[in-house]
Amino acid sequence: METILYSRRMTDLSQYTLSNETGICLLDCEVAFNSLTDKEQCYSHYISQASFSGGLIVLLQTSPESPGIFVLLQRVFRAQSISDLETVATQNGLTKEEFQAVLMYAAGFYCNMGNYKSFGDSKFIPNLPKEKMAKLILNSAAAAADPGGIQSLWNSVQSPMYSLEARDKELGLGEKGTTTYFSQNCDKRDGEIAQEFMNKMDLSPYNTRLFKTEDKSTSLPVYEIRLASVETAASGDIPGVKTENGLGEHQFTPADVAGPITFKVTRGDYSPLLKRVADNLNSAKEYAATENEVRMLEEYARSFTTGSLPAHKDGSRFWIKNRGPIVETYIGFIESYRDPYGVRGEFEGFAAVVNKKMSAKFASLVESAEHLLALLPWPVEYEKDKFLRPDFTSLDVLSFGGSGIPAGINIPNYDDIRQNEGFKNVSLGNVLTSGYKDTKITFLDDDDKELYIKLKLPSFEVQVGLHELLGHGSGKLFIKDEDGKFNFDQDNVKHTETEEKISSWYLPGETWDSKFSSVGSSYEECRAECVGLYLCLSSDVLKIFGHVGDSADDIIYINWLNMARAGLLALEFYSPETGAWRQAHMQARFCILRVMLEADEDFISITKTTGEDGKPDIRIKLDRTKITKVGKPAIGKYLRKLQVYKSTADVEEGKKMYDFYSDVNDNAKPHFLSLRETVLARKQPRKMFVQHHTTIQDGKVTLKNYEANSAGLIQSFVDRFSSPELDSEILALRDKDRPHF
Repeated sequence: METILYSRRMTDLSQYTLSNETGICLLDCEVAFNSLTDKEQCYSHYISQASFSGGLIVLLQTSPESPGIFVLLQRVFRAQSISDLETVATQNGLTKEEFQAVLMYAAGFYCNMGNYKSFGDSKFIPNLPKEKMAKLILNSAAAAADPGGIQSLWNSVQSPMYSLEARDKELGLGEKGTTTYFSQNCDKRDGEIAQEFMNKMDLSPYNTRLFKTEDKSTSLPVYEIRLASVETAASGDIPGVKTENGLGEHQFTPADVAGPITFKVTRGDYSPLLKRVADNLNSAKEYAATENEVRMLEEYARSFTTGSLPAHKDGSRFWIKNRGPIVETYIGFIESYRDPYGVRGEFEGFAAVVNKKMSAKFASLVESAEHLLALLPWPVEYEKDKFLRPDFTSLDVLSFGGSGIPAGINIPNYDDIRQNEGFKNVSLGNVLTSGYKDTKITFLDDDDKELYIKLKLPSFEVQVGLHELLGHGSGKLFIKDEDGKFNFDQDNVKHTETEEKISSWYLPGETWDSKFSSVGSSYEECRAECVGLYLCLSSDVLKIFGHVGDSADDIIYINWLNMARAGLLALEFYSPETGAWRQAHMQARFCILRVMLEADEDFISITKTTGEDGKPDIRIKLDRTKITKVGKPAIGKYLRKLQVYKSTADVEEGKKMYDFYSDVNDNAKPHFLSLRETVLARKQPRKMFVQHHTTIQDGKVTLKNYEANSAGLIQSFVDRFSSPELDSEILALRDKDRPHF
C-alpha cells in the first residue's frame, strides 16, 4: 500500500476540540463514603475542600488565560440553569449541537483545570465559532446582571481562548509552547541557570515558579524564584532552609556566565488559595484518627503557609508512618510532568476511602516484594540495601483536586525519603473500573478484541500494582554525601554495560529530577512500565491476583498486547512540528513498542489496512508464543540499562538511549509518521469524571451526586465553587502574573 507521508497543512480543528460524544462517568464513592463513621466523614469533607481549593492553583500553572476563563464560566453557569441558558442559545442562533459543544468545552475545562489537556498537554478550544460563543455569553443572565463585568472578562479571554498559533497549541518552554511555570521570556537555558542556583542554595523547585526581568544597567537577567505560600512578607525565615539561602536577593555566577546574576527569592504565590487549603487542613485535624495524621496535617499547613518545602517533606514522613488509614489523602505540589523543565510540581490533593478486599491483594504483593525484586534484571548492588515495605492500598476516590486523575500513585517523590525512609502506593480502584472501560477497540483483530475487552481491566490491575510498587519502588541511586561518603562500595560495584568501576554518581544537592530534568518523568515511567511487563510473567504475581493456568497466560498476553497497542496510540501525543512528546507515559509506551519491534521482526507486526468504513486502518499483532523467549529478554536488557543509567546519574548515556527509542522520525519500519495520521483519525476521546460534592452542617456531612453528563459535571463545579469572593481572588492572582505573560 502507498505510504502516507506527513505534510504541513492547515490546522485540523478536530484535534483541538472536544467531541460531543466524549464519555463522562461518575466517580462513584457513595457506598464507601456511607460506610464511614460521622467523624471519618467530617475528616474526608475537610480534606476534600482542601484538595479542591488547592486544585484551583492549576489554573495559574497552565496558561495565562485559564483563570479568566474559569471565572467567566462560573459566573455564566452560576447565574441561570443550563436549561434556561439553552433557551438563550436557541434565541441567539445556536444549534443543539453547538450548545452541547459549549457544555462539553466547559466540562473539559473544569476536568483539566484549564484549557490544555492534562493528558497530552495540547490545547482545546470551543467547537463553535467565536461569534456564537460571544452571543451566548453576552446575552446570558450573568451579562444582564453585570454587563460591564462579563464584557470585560470576555474581552480578556476571547482571543487566547480560540488562538491556535504555533506557540499556543501545546504546553512547552520558549518557542515550543505555552507555560506559566516560567515567564514568557524564559527558555531552557534560563531553566538550567535557575536549577544551578537552586542546587547551590539547597532550594527545591517543587513549589516554585521562575520569572525573568532584566537589569538594565548590566543587560543581565534578574530572576525571581517565587515560592508558593500564604505568607507574602518579603523577609522572614523559611522553616528548614538556612537563613542565608532563604528569602531576599542573592548574587550568583553560573559556570559559563561572565558576571554575577541577581536572584530574588520571594514568596506569596497563590496566597489566597493556599490559605483556603491550610484552613481546611487545620479544620480536618479535629477529626484525625491518629497522632500521625495530626502531625501530617500540621506540617502540610505549615508548608503551605510559609513556603517551606522541608515542612512538606516532614508532613510526608508522618504520612508514610500513618499506615492503614480508613481515609487516605495526600496533598501538595507533587508531579512534575507538566513543567517543561521537569522539576516543578503541579498541585494536587485527594481524599479516598480504602477498599479492604482489593487492598488485601496488594498487601500480598508487598509481602512478596523482596522475592520479586530479586527477579529484576540488574545486580543486587543496584537495589536498595533494604526494601522499605510500604502501605499499598486500593482506594475509592471521594475527591481529587488537580488537572487529572491517575489510576495509581507512588509517593512521595522526594528521593531521599523514598531511598531511606519509605513510600506508599495507592491504586485508585473506582478510577480503574469507571474510566478505563473501552467502548470501542481500535487496531486489533476480532479474536484479540474479545479477549481484550474481557481481560483489559484485570490485566491492567496487575500492571498498575507492579508499576507502582516494584517499578517506582525499586532501584538504588548511587550517592556521594557532603562528607564525601558513598552509599555503595565504590571499589567493587561495576557498571553492567562496561564491566568497569562506576565513575559517576549523585553529588550533594542533586536529585533524580534535577539531573534528568525534562526527560526524567517519562524515563522513570518507562522504567516502571518495563518492570510491570517483566514481572507479570511471574506465576507468583499472577496467583496473588487470582490468575492461574490458562487464565494467567491470557492475562500476560493481554498485558503485553495492551502495552504494544498503547505504544501505537502514543503517536497522538507526539508533535511533528516541534519534535516533542506531550505526555510522559505515552512517550514511555512508544519506547517500549520500539524495543519490542527491535527484538524480532516476527514478534510484533504493524500492518496498514482498510477498515470496514473504507478508510485507512492499522492492525497490530503480537505473537504470544514469543513473549517469554523474545519479549522478556529484550525488555530485560532495556530495563537494565534504564536502571544503570539512573543509578549512576549518567544523564548523557541515559538520555542518548532514551532519545533513540523516542524518535518518531527515523527510517525504521514501520513509518510511524504515516501511522500517526490513522491513529489521529481513529482516536477515542478520553473520558471525564464527575465527582461528588460534600457539605457540612452541625457536624453532619451530606454527599451530593450528579448525573454523568456535561450538565451534571458543570453543576458540580457551580456547587463546589459558589463564592464570588473566590472569583475575585483568582482574578487578582491572574493580574499579578500579567506582566510576565
